[in-house]
Amino acid sequence: MTVDIQNRLVKFKDLIPSEVPFVEGKLKGHQDRSNYSIVGPGVSEDTKQSVKIAEEHGFNIGAVRAAPMNGSGLHSHTTAEVFLIFSGSWRFYWGTEGKEGEVICNAGDVASFPTNMFRGFQNVSDQDAHLFVVLGENDPGVITWTPSLLKKAKDSGMVLLDDNSLIDLDKNSIPEGKSAIKPIQDNELDKFDNYTSEEIEKFVIRAKDHDKYLQDDGHFNSNTILNYIDNFKIHEKDLSPLIEHNTGFGLTLLKGENSHIHPYTLAESEIFLCLEGEWEITCNDQKVIIGSKDTFSSPKNSTRSIKNISGKDGSVFIVRQKN
Repeated sequence: MTVDIQNRLVKFKDLIPSEVPFVEGKLKGHQDRSNYSIVGPGVSEDTKQSVKIAEEHGFNIGAVRAAPMNGSGLHSHTTAEVFLIFSGSWRFYWGTEGKEGEVICNAGDVASFPTNMFRGFQNVSDQDAHLFVVLGENDPGVITWTPSLLKKAKDSGMVLLDDNSLIDLDKNSIPEGKSAIKPIQDNELDKFDNYTSEEIEKFVIRAKDHDKYLQDDGHFNSNTILNYIDNFKIHEKDLSPLIEHNTGFGLTLLKGENSHIHPYTLAESEIFLCLEGEWEITCNDQKVIIGSKDTFSSPKNSTRSIKNISGKDGSVFIVRQKN
């Protein structure tokens, strides 16, 4: 059966965001943000969150738009969380009180945060900014919030229930048979890991780190590559990762005015996510074009190729299910 690959093309402009995706949604600094679920549901607590591609890929991909000085409060994940900065500057901070350390990431930077640590992020630009997030596994689990954030959220009227759904107490009461989730106890906070800024910096790859770029010298240096996570194979060449995190997926950046990958077949799930430029993807003799913030999901076992057709420098992220 022929698969219409247009159904696997996600134009960012067509996505429907959640404006209150998490329990913190009424708090100052978290009110003016939008959450997008592109591949899989992610960890959104909004039961009405629109999911564009529900098919399991072995990972989830979402995006965030935030106004200046807005973002996400302190939370922890049980699976990988990797941030791809598309625009603006973002402050990442961590620790049970958010004072353990911080890093600033800018457009083109990638940051992979370990599991079992509290982290938050904030747009510190002077205009709206976007970042994308790749979460590990088909089911990335649920978020653990700090007790102080859950208390502030409850004071604002927002409660997270024991089935991981949200209730706005200004509009509804807690349904019969359900109850508010209990915050973790203070002694449980000691079980979460601690990191210095220097330690987290090792998991950040910056667009300006030119010494970390690799050249596909077998193809007239047309491809400049940053291989962030997991091994990556291109034109019979194997590339090692820059970040040694076991995320369950691979992440690579392909960059250059004449960048391309010749036709190849892959049994695992693979996503192309455009950072900049315009890219033509040929998949089983059908073609799609993606621009900035657009996504394409290649069907498993399909033959695909990709090339930059913008006539200028371009960059595309490639996310692959780990074999």
